[in-house]
Order: sequence, then structure tokens, then C-alpha cells
Amino acid sequence: MNVLIQKGFNLEKAGPVAKLYEEAFGAKFASAIPDKAKRIQLLSDCFVPEFSFTAIFEDEVIGLAGFQQPNGSLTSGIGMKQLIGKLGTLKGLWACLVFSLFERKPKSQELVMDGIAVDSRFRGRGIGSRLLDSIIAHAVDNGFETIRLDVIDSNPRARRLYESKGFIAVNEEHFPYLKWLIGFSGSTTMVLKVASLT
Repeated sequence: MNVLIQKGFNLEKAGPVAKLYEEAFGAKFASAIPDKAKRIQLLSDCFVPEFSFTAIFEDEVIGLAGFQQPNGSLTSGIGMKQLIGKLGTLKGLWACLVFSLFERKPKSQELVMDGIAVDSRFRGRGIGSRLLDSIIAHAVDNGFETIRLDVIDSNPRARRLYESKGFIAVNEEHFPYLKWLIGFSGSTTMVLKVASLT
């Protein structure tokens, strides 16, 4: 397969990218915005492409890796104003509350990953690994000291990928009482020290 990994994506691809993101992470946000079509539209309208890497095959986006740094993130266009404007006051405030549970601000000299999504038709072909390599290279090139991410307890495959790249688990959280709301009951924070790669 001739798959191109590139930084960002053209806004004309925002719709397909939002569907790809929804396929991977939609269950996490379903309680915030139950209407799938509205979730996809919100993502499509609010993504900030420069904070991502994408995998392209035959002009189709088949993989996405988002990240967050002090000056923005892939999903930084989603705020209270946008949520209330698109969902109304009550539903918008509820979505803000749920989204706040996933908020992870980067520390100084730290890049935070927003997750990797690969089209189900193309999984198992090393695309997620290549996207992760691109984020690591971006962190190295831009002087970040660490990369941090959270991997949910129901995704051991992702955890194995991160461990293979040198990420170390630094904290585990368990919150079974929130599973009904966010779709999972625990997560592990993992960190890669960028200095060890140079």
C-alpha cells in the first residue's frame, strides 16, 4: 500500500475526517451529544487541522492522529460558544460538562496526544504506528521534552503500540461509576521522554 503520512488535512476533507474520528471515539462522546449526525457535523466544523497528522490512500483520509500543545489542539475549536450555538443552551452546557471530563492541558514543554484513529478497513497494516512516529518526530523537531497520552482500559492493543514506542505508564485511574457516562471505567496515563530519543 502506498500510504502518505502528512501534517494536517485540507478543510474540504473535514467531513470524512470527522466520520473517521467518530468511528474511533464516538462512543466516548455519545452521552454529551447523543445525535451521531450532530457529533460529526460539530467535529467537521470545529477541527483545527494543523494539530494533526493524517494517513492518505488514493486521496482518501484513512488515518488520523491528533495532538495538543500549548497553542492549540485538533479539537480546540470546540468550546462553550460553539456547543451552545449548535446545540442550544441546556444541551450545550451538558456537552461542555461531559467534555470537561476528557480535558487534559499540556504542561510546559509537553505535547499531549488526542488519540489515533484508523479506518477499520485498513487496521493491522502499521498505519497507526506510522502516525505515532510522525507525532514523535514532530515533538523532537519542535523541542518538546515529553509526550503524554491516556489510553483507556478497554483498548489493550493501543497500549501495546505505545509501549513498543517507549511510552511508560505513570498513573492509572479507575472510575467505574462513570462508565455509564463516558463508556469506559479506567485509563492509564503514559509518557514518553523525548530527550531519550535524541
